[in-house]
Amino acid sequence: MKSLNLLSFIFATIVLISCKDTQKDNGSAPVMVYSGGDIVTMNGDLPQYAEALVVKDGLISFVGSLSEAKAEAGESHEYKDLEGKVLLPGFIDGHAHFSSFSAQAIGAQILPPPDAGAKDIPSLINILKKWNTPENRALTGWIFGLGFDDSVLEEKRFPTKHDLDLVTTEFPIMIIHISGHFAVVNTKGLEVLKIDSDTKNPEGGIIRREKGNEPNGVLEELAAIPHMLQVLNPASKEAADEFFDAGQHMALSFGYTTAQDGRTMGNHEMLVNAAEANKLKLDVVSYVDYTFVDKYMGSKWNSRTYNNHYRIGGMKLTLDGSPQGRTAWRTQPYLILPDGAQEGYSGYPAIPGDSVVISIYEKGFKNNWQILTHANGDAAMDQMIRTIRPVAGKYGNKDRRNVLVHGQYIREDQLDSFKDLDVIASLFPLHTFYWGDWHKQIIGDSLGNKISPVRTALNKGLKITIHTDAPVALPNLMRMAGITVERKSRSGQIIGEHEKLTVFEALKAITDWSAFQHFEENKKGTLEAGKLADLVILDKNPFKVPESEIKEIIVLETIKEGVSVYRK
Repeated sequence: MKSLNLLSFIFATIVLISCKDTQKDNGSAPVMVYSGGDIVTMNGDLPQYAEALVVKDGLISFVGSLSEAKAEAGESHEYKDLEGKVLLPGFIDGHAHFSSFSAQAIGAQILPPPDAGAKDIPSLINILKKWNTPENRALTGWIFGLGFDDSVLEEKRFPTKHDLDLVTTEFPIMIIHISGHFAVVNTKGLEVLKIDSDTKNPEGGIIRREKGNEPNGVLEELAAIPHMLQVLNPASKEAADEFFDAGQHMALSFGYTTAQDGRTMGNHEMLVNAAEANKLKLDVVSYVDYTFVDKYMGSKWNSRTYNNHYRIGGMKLTLDGSPQGRTAWRTQPYLILPDGAQEGYSGYPAIPGDSVVISIYEKGFKNNWQILTHANGDAAMDQMIRTIRPVAGKYGNKDRRNVLVHGQYIREDQLDSFKDLDVIASLFPLHTFYWGDWHKQIIGDSLGNKISPVRTALNKGLKITIHTDAPVALPNLMRMAGITVERKSRSGQIIGEHEKLTVFEALKAITDWSAFQHFEENKKGTLEAGKLADLVILDKNPFKVPESEIKEIIVLETIKEGVSVYRK
């Protein structure tokens, strides 16, 4: 969906810090036998159940009958009665921004219902007023929140500086759009950021204006993103500790055992510091923004194996913006224009010149880096295809596992091209609930039903995953699975009846298939002897409840390499 998510960049310093960690030595952990519930292995093409599972030294040592499991575990094992609950492989999000979970968890909760209460601008203002306390301001020096959504706000518009000035004119405020591609600041915020009527629009960004060329507080794309690090940087070690704890806890509470940092910039050093201080309780794999590869890709962290739960997995390239924010680059005009846009507006590229994009791909292919490419609009995907094809032909394309991230407005002919290029499609069907109704308004009913075409992609033989793009949405992976199966919008419309996945496919996309995307299928993704004991326990079996209830299933416990790292 969105994803310039430079929000990952934004919280660079957040991960630096600490968390009173309790990373246990798996070698000293007791042998565990899990039984007494539904153990779903996620092997094969249909749900397969096992009676028991044994964990020894952080690995799964046996999956099968209870009697054989007890024999394998020996006399001194501990027995974990699942009490009718459900055991699955730990979850792996196809694309997210782990470093940004912190700000989502700790800032003002300005998401719209059902995630929070910002249904209109007055309610958003009220939430910010309540959050405006000396303790909260001390975190960064700003009043901040993530997740407002103009497409859902009753006014169907962006808040402006005039709205935020109703919260306060004494302290600076920044709120970040649900897409991560826009920010709004109050009058004090514009003053602190030194943005005024004489400030020019940066390349790839827009400062929205009102009479007299005065900024109205709304900042688009690269007019917003570079300021986010400045604004949302923890002001002290104590604040950074609080940020980190909140973000990691959020991930674990939704069953993550492997998280992706999907556009890593300066936050690489902070993730390194967290890893070296043994603060990471789950695996984090980062994809370094192409502007930072010369700085980071030569380090020991660029590896297929983790060092204290952290590694660099490859490079990230962003070609356009947000579809719901109407900065995704399309071949057809939007039907509803954003403020200030001219008739015929169809979004815009992040990198206008194909030659520049080719040079970026060439560097990735030459160094054998896995490449994640953010492209939402079909024009951006046209650019991706025509620039990656000659580079793949020059350097070869076998098992590179390059990934299209989002692909919201992808055409069928483009799916065929990605199949030919052996690109994994990590699509974003959460959009069908959060913005399905909005897509139908801004691109039309017919095209709106074709967003995130996961079924068509599978039928064409592409490898797929699905993702939350958190903090664009909450990192709630069971909600994502349920929405992928239902494809119902906020208003209850079905958004693409023929693009639904089965329950099994949706869960494969956040376990087995996502492990493959990250080159980790031999260690993760299914419950098999020899793989890591990365596990999640759910309160209900998604295969045994109505489709409408899957998204409400709760994670009761998250287990990383045999160690319980979260319990509800």
